[in-house]
Amino acid sequence: MAKWNWLKGIRCVAGVGATLMVSSVAMAADVSPIADVANPDHVFSQTSYDLAGEVCGASCGNNGCRTDGCTGCDDGSGILGLRCDQEQINIFDGVEVGGWTQFGYTSETTLFNSTSGEADDFQLNQGWIYLEKAAESKCGEWALGYRADFVYGTDAQNTQSFGNTRRANGTGNFDIDTGFTRGAGYGWAIPQLYLEATNGDTTVKAGHFYTLHGYEVVTSPDNFFFTHAYSMNNSEPFTHTGVVVTQAVSDDMEVYAGWTAGWDTGFDQQNGGSNFLGGFSTALSDDVSFTYIFSWGNFGALEDGYAHSAVIDWQVNDRLNYVLHHDLLRTDRSTGVLDVTALNQYLIYQVSDCVGVGGRTEWWKSEGTSLYAITGGVNIKPHSQVTIRPEVKYDWSPGGATVAAGGTEEATFAVDVIFTF
Repeated sequence: MAKWNWLKGIRCVAGVGATLMVSSVAMAADVSPIADVANPDHVFSQTSYDLAGEVCGASCGNNGCRTDGCTGCDDGSGILGLRCDQEQINIFDGVEVGGWTQFGYTSETTLFNSTSGEADDFQLNQGWIYLEKAAESKCGEWALGYRADFVYGTDAQNTQSFGNTRRANGTGNFDIDTGFTRGAGYGWAIPQLYLEATNGDTTVKAGHFYTLHGYEVVTSPDNFFFTHAYSMNNSEPFTHTGVVVTQAVSDDMEVYAGWTAGWDTGFDQQNGGSNFLGGFSTALSDDVSFTYIFSWGNFGALEDGYAHSAVIDWQVNDRLNYVLHHDLLRTDRSTGVLDVTALNQYLIYQVSDCVGVGGRTEWWKSEGTSLYAITGGVNIKPHSQVTIRPEVKYDWSPGGATVAAGGTEEATFAVDVIFTF
């Protein structure tokens, strides 16, 4: 009974959030520009609240005041930024609430949105709302925070914790439970629910969060294309539950290390899922960055294995951006070895502040069978909070394998519109 009450409570919160989201879209005027949400650094930023808010005053003593330009007492006491003269803490002060709604149409069934009735249909892909409190460490003091994301639509089934163990009756823990599923491919998901601590150089994230793997992401405003690559859908996790530490080694390099309970799990472990998640991101030059992320251990549903994503991002000039993305996945499943490799390339040109054009090529090979795809698209922003993304994608397999749309080759027209708030 307690379990069902808990699930009902989450669904109620998500329902209220969706209502607020729709209202906000209808009333949105001159608020934060779309770039604030469309920037991956913003969406995936460590969002939290700062507990270090002391004001230097009489309680500190004249000799206890800082001399480095920072506020607060410099008496060496306190833990995680908490001190005896701490002002009252309000964990809801400064909480940011935002999100987006994404409506899309595809002439054929596509990878990420492969729900019944999707082909030649107009759908609500993502009705998204998030709550966050930015982690803003001051003068090296520790700050704490959190983030929660709720999504409703046809994309929810791919952002639920499908890596959790399912019971004989089809139910499961967290957002994979049948209570989160609706008809015609629609449903609810909670893709992120985590706490965080940071002192500026070191950040510790614990809970349920997006993966570090790959280039394309789940959140629609952070991708140039509406459709997704085979590698993103088939070779990478979407979410994890665990702990990840980010350490700034220098101004140009970050190192990641942590533990997760397998792939795509939500506060659960299937088949004893337990793996290392880590890697690094570094600037090779002023215009080129390189990110390498890997997982090693028990992935849960896929069992023991190794996987990595390597991304080279080259800002050729002020308008042209080139990305090279490689994936490798190898697992020893009980049903046999899974051996997958992929290579994607992206070329995006910013025509103006309101228009961008781009192309994507894909090669995805699973156990000796190759699939290919070419995508061309346009991003149009008639308003800072509105993005329209028409595109054409062509998939084929020389070896006769089934591509996304169900045949050995297929051309797909897709278009969506994203309203952010």
